[in-house]
Amino acid sequence: MKILIINGPNLNLLGSREPGTYGSQTFEDYFQNLEKKFPQVELASYQSNIEGEIIDRLHAADKEFDGIVLNAAAYTHTSVGIGDAVKAISKPVVEVHISNTSAREEFRHRSFIAPNAKGVILGFGLQSYELAVLSFTEA
Repeated sequence: MKILIINGPNLNLLGSREPGTYGSQTFEDYFQNLEKKFPQVELASYQSNIEGEIIDRLHAADKEFDGIVLNAAAYTHTSVGIGDAVKAISKPVVEVHISNTSAREEFRHRSFIAPNAKGVILGFGLQSYELAVLSFTEA
């Protein structure tokens, strides 16, 4: 099984950006631990701060991967284009958020991705990614 994790804007700053909300571990360090927890899964990751690049990667991933874990970050709440891309591809997408977006500002309560996602996992810190991978391996 091949799973791609796509991270959106500002997630390249994990470990230093708002550690009270996002923790102090970098995504690269976390990803190495995730690979060790799931040796039977071929994991890959991609990060972009650019909406169109995320859309392009979703399109390409549809041909390369069995599933996609997507943390579109702020684009979750603003990008009809990313939501449409998730709807357009055939591979399942699990939407992930490190923080509980439902407990944050009102504008973060709406997701353009969720209606077309296999599921949504939020609020478990970086462990949200592990839970998303589990959703593919346990299915």
